[in-house]
Amino acid sequence: MFDDIPVEVGIIYEGERIRWSDTHVELGGQREKHKFELVKVRGLDEIEDGVVNIVGNDLSNLEPERSYPFGILIEVAGKDLEEDLEGVIERRIHEYINFIEGFMHLNQRYDIHLRISKKAFQKGLTSFTIVGKVLERLYKSEMPFIEKIQITFMTDPEKVAKIFIEAEETYEARDSKARGMKDEEADAFYGCTLCQSFAPTHCCVITPQRYSNCGAISWFDGRAAARIDPKGPLFTIEKGECIDSFRGEYTGANEVVKEKSLGAIERVWFYTAFGYPHTSCGCFEGLAFYIPEVDGFGLVYRDFKGVTVNGLPFATMADSTAGGRQIDGFHGVSIEYLRSPKLLQADGGWNRIVWIPDNIKNRVKDFIPTDVVDKIATEKDVENILQLKDFLKRKVHPVVEKWVAEEEDMEEAVPQEANEVVLQQASYPSLSGLPLGTSSFKIILKDAKIIAKKLIIRREKKEET
Repeated sequence: MFDDIPVEVGIIYEGERIRWSDTHVELGGQREKHKFELVKVRGLDEIEDGVVNIVGNDLSNLEPERSYPFGILIEVAGKDLEEDLEGVIERRIHEYINFIEGFMHLNQRYDIHLRISKKAFQKGLTSFTIVGKVLERLYKSEMPFIEKIQITFMTDPEKVAKIFIEAEETYEARDSKARGMKDEEADAFYGCTLCQSFAPTHCCVITPQRYSNCGAISWFDGRAAARIDPKGPLFTIEKGECIDSFRGEYTGANEVVKEKSLGAIERVWFYTAFGYPHTSCGCFEGLAFYIPEVDGFGLVYRDFKGVTVNGLPFATMADSTAGGRQIDGFHGVSIEYLRSPKLLQADGGWNRIVWIPDNIKNRVKDFIPTDVVDKIATEKDVENILQLKDFLKRKVHPVVEKWVAEEEDMEEAVPQEANEVVLQQASYPSLSGLPLGTSSFKIILKDAKIIAKKLIIRREKKEET
């Protein structure tokens, strides 16, 4: 695409995955506490167009096969630019960096995870200045309302940590705008397909009370993006008829999701992790996971270290959640969605949540109902399912009431005398083509659901001899 850039640039490279063994350097990611990407709108006289600043070591001076704190600050100016567009412009960083051969960008905001491949470095991708040139050209070609753009890359740990605080304050200010709005009151929803390079059947439906899974696009961001680029990856979704307000199903959303997923997804329920749950790409900030042993949900976020209460780390469950699929019991969520009254509404909301990392619990504590907040366990309270059960019983968590009700139903079940059943040796049909010595068959049920309306457990009495 660009003759003066040492690597190829194009949509063909979007979705490229770079494994650790092929990585020259890693920027941000789970190994680093401080990382961010931030876009700020400035006055036309406040920035210098086309300037690329590097604070800290450039790519050529970073020690290979290591991870580094990392920050990207993009300052833009234009007479038609408003602060409402900051989040929209910021989210395009993900798309544009992924256009660069050998440069992988995952996630968003304070979760960014970038890798530069050894092959790309050997081909000449040795400076952030090159990356800055690509970003400048792509932004100006697709967003002509940007008249000036100044880009700063940071690898200096102290500088990254300092601007990280400013970035978090900016994110919070953006997120708080939509709080108080209701989905029922919105005249339209908004869709986002920026992540389809990684999850082709995924389409985010963004409502006032259900933020994008990545946590980077609010309803207001979607509206602003759709107005300036109606045919872009962020677009308007006409709500249509409300089929189910409790689960969150709308005819307009179903039609758009079916179209954008090429028929793979036909229905979506916004406020549940079962049935037709909202799909997830791979950029979700966190995920809700069902814990059948206690009939409740756990919540975990991307930067959580170690294993969750069910013995699995975030990465393992993320594989079951991502990819634009509808998987019962696994549900990608943003941190802002945890502040929404619609959070897993059809599943019981916070009354069904039994475990959450302490860090996230403190961040959203003001939005958890006061009568349940102290009844939700963290990694500081329990380490496994058995300890979780004891904790929930002691705290009298709302899910415990369901256990008691189910136990009472089991006790009330009237035992029936079972007739003696005589098992006879089954005769196998003669099938040609099977090797000699075949004595058994394996039956595999694909996509089958086995439903038991009631489970009765009886203790068997041993006869005295």
